[in-house]
Amino acid sequence: MSQTESKLWTKDFTLMSIANFFIYLIFYLLLVTMAVYAVDEFGASESQAGLVTGIFIIGTLIGRLFLGRMITTIGNKKMLFVGMLAFIATSCLYFVESGISFLLLTRFLHGVALGMVSTATGTIVAEIIPGSRKGEGIGYYSMSITLATAVGPFFGIFLSQHASFKTIFAFCLALGVMSYVITLFVKIPVVKKAAKESEKQRLRLSSFIEPKALPIALVVLLVSLAYSSVLSFINFYAIDIDLVEAASLFFVVYAVAILVSRPFTGRLMDAKGAKAVMLPAFVLFAVGLFLLSAAGNTMVLLLSGVLIGLGFGNMQSVTQAIAVKSVPPERVGLATSTYYISLDAGLGFGPYALGFLIPLSGYRSLYMMMGILVAATLVIYYVQERKQSCAVFAHE
Repeated sequence: MSQTESKLWTKDFTLMSIANFFIYLIFYLLLVTMAVYAVDEFGASESQAGLVTGIFIIGTLIGRLFLGRMITTIGNKKMLFVGMLAFIATSCLYFVESGISFLLLTRFLHGVALGMVSTATGTIVAEIIPGSRKGEGIGYYSMSITLATAVGPFFGIFLSQHASFKTIFAFCLALGVMSYVITLFVKIPVVKKAAKESEKQRLRLSSFIEPKALPIALVVLLVSLAYSSVLSFINFYAIDIDLVEAASLFFVVYAVAILVSRPFTGRLMDAKGAKAVMLPAFVLFAVGLFLLSAAGNTMVLLLSGVLIGLGFGNMQSVTQAIAVKSVPPERVGLATSTYYISLDAGLGFGPYALGFLIPLSGYRSLYMMMGILVAATLVIYYVQERKQSCAVFAHE
C-alpha cells in the first residue's frame, strides 16, 4: 500500500471530523439547557423537564433504527444531506413557542435528524479511513465527540447564565448550518448500494441491525449503561459527598485522559488487535467506578475521572472499529447504525432504569454495582473474542 493510500489526515477526513464535532456540540449544549428552558418558559414539572431531555435520545434511536438502515439502499451521500437539512430545519423549530407539547415534538424530531446525520457521517468516515489504519482513524474521529462532551456543556452553562434562550438556539442553528456547508466540500466515497428489499425482507432483523455487529453491540450496551450512571448522577453524588467544585472538573479530566491516550490506543489496536486495548480498558473502567464509589476527596474523585476516561473513553472508538471491521463495505452503514443504537440505548435508557436503584442503594453502592457490571461484561467480551478468534480482523 502506498503512502498516499494509507494517509489518514486527508482533507475529507478532517472536514468530516469538524462537522461531526459541531453536530455533537449542539447535542451536548442543548442537553444541559433544555430542562431549565422547559421549566422557566413553560412551567414544566420535573418529570416533563426530564422527558424534554430524554425524548431527544429516543428520537435519535428511532432515526438510527428505522432511517439509518436506508443508507444501504439510498446511499451515504443522500442520507447525509437529507439528514443535515432535517437537522437544520428542526433546529429552527426551537424558536416557535407553542407550549411543552410542541417542544417535546421538536426535541423528538431533532433527535431523529441527529440519528440520520451521525449514521451517515460515521459510515462515510469509516469508508474514507485506510483499512490498515481503521482503529487509529476511528479513534481520532471519535475524539470529535469527546471534545464535544467537554465543550458542549461548558458553552451551555455559560450561555444560559449570560444570554437568552433565543441566543442559544441561534448559536446552535449557526453551528448546524456551518456543519452542512463543511460537508459540501467533502468528496464522499461511492459504495455499492444494496439491492432494494422486498416487503418480506424489510421485516427481517437484518434489515434494521447488522447481525455480525450484535456481539460487540451487546458489550457496548452494557458498558454504556454503566457509564450513564456517571453522566447522569455525578452532580447529585458530588452534592451528597460535598465535592461540588471537584465535580465541575470531572469531565474535563475525563476528556483530557481520552485525548492524550486515543492516538496511542488507536495505533495499538491496528498493530496488536482490539484485545490489546479492550482488556486494559475494561480493567481501568471497572477500577475507576470502584474508586468513584469510595471517593472522599477531590484527588480520588478526579483520579476516577481519569481512569474512566482511559477505560470507557477508549472502548467507544475500539468497539466502533470492531463493528465496522466485521462486515463487508456495503454493510458498514448498518454496522455503524447498530453500534450507535446500542450506545444510545445504554446512555438514554440507563438513567431511567438506574433511577429506581438509587433510593434503595444510594450513589456509592450504585457505582460499586456498575463496577461489577463492567467486570462481568469483560467476561462476556473475552468469551466472544475467544469464539471469534479475532475473525473481525481476518481481512487485514
